[in-house]
Amino acid sequence: MATIRLTNVEKSYGDHPPVIRRVNLDIAQHEFCVFLGPSGCGKSTLLRMIAGLEDLSDGELHIGGRLVNDVPAAQRGVAMVFQSYALFPHMTVFDNMAFGLKLAKQPKDVIGTKVREAARILQLDSLLDRYPKALSGGQRQRVAIGRAIVREPGVFLFDEPLSNLDAALRGQTRVEIARLHQRFASASVVYVTHDQVEAMTLADRIVLLHAGADAERFGSIAQSGAPLDLYHHPKSRFVAGFIGSPRMNFVDATVEATGAGGVTVRLAKSGETITAAVDGRRLQRAQAVTLGVRPEHLRLAGDDQSIQCVTVLSERLGEHSYIHADHADGSLVAKAEGDTPIGPGERLRIHVPPSACHLFDADGIALPRHAFAPERAAA
Repeated sequence: MATIRLTNVEKSYGDHPPVIRRVNLDIAQHEFCVFLGPSGCGKSTLLRMIAGLEDLSDGELHIGGRLVNDVPAAQRGVAMVFQSYALFPHMTVFDNMAFGLKLAKQPKDVIGTKVREAARILQLDSLLDRYPKALSGGQRQRVAIGRAIVREPGVFLFDEPLSNLDAALRGQTRVEIARLHQRFASASVVYVTHDQVEAMTLADRIVLLHAGADAERFGSIAQSGAPLDLYHHPKSRFVAGFIGSPRMNFVDATVEATGAGGVTVRLAKSGETITAAVDGRRLQRAQAVTLGVRPEHLRLAGDDQSIQCVTVLSERLGEHSYIHADHADGSLVAKAEGDTPIGPGERLRIHVPPSACHLFDADGIALPRHAFAPERAAA
């Protein structure tokens, strides 16, 4: 069983404040778990603790039901793929992939079989006699992945493996990693990235990490769940702003009224009112809140649930465009059809669907939303 359990895990260096705080996390067998977050939040540190390359300052780490706090990295049944590939330049592709098996004193015929099978899976068959300097970046990364595969570990650990590749190669290698995960039915994957596209497309579960003062206050984990759970039901303004591209629009407001249909808020500067399909039972009139809505849930239309804006830029991307607009309460971005004929300086009204609205209190905590209905937001 390649399960991972972290219980009250913390990590600090000397007298400095902890970089990892109060992490409690269970990663199931065959789960693809992605650690996501801003720079400095401790993603790679947490991964290295699982690998055995960093000691825990506090808490317990179990892999496969076994306490491994004091177990050396080589005996944990994990294999790690690094951002820098970490290939030996004087060794061929075959020897790089076989290195760990040779250290484990595996028979030569077993080594040959495992390396060639991994090379076949990764389409490296014709490159086994080459040296790393003769490979492209994508090929080097596949060799590093192959070196992990041949060990047949219970846990694969990836530390930003695609960050050195160009955009097209990142997309291709991302698909290859997803396919590999499906091939190894018993192995778990823990994957570190700062790229939310990688996280949203690869993960069974995203663990979004706080940094700085938020980590000190709430613990390192901001939210853990399926990608669409974090997208549709963020627990905080931090999560809402981090998940999604372009990022969620935020506007300061105050509570105007609450009722069965939701909460009506008045925007701070324009004075316009918007109703959000949010449970407002713990709110009071005139209470300060933040209204959040994603660009893809806005639409260009004028009604009682719309706001007045002036276009700054139409970012045309083919199938769709992003309309950047100025509003009395700040800048907004709305997604529109690619051929929408809007130019700079044009006045327009943007419809804000109640079902797509999020509200956050003064502490940045999200209020519970009514059932989200994407078809209403896009109507």
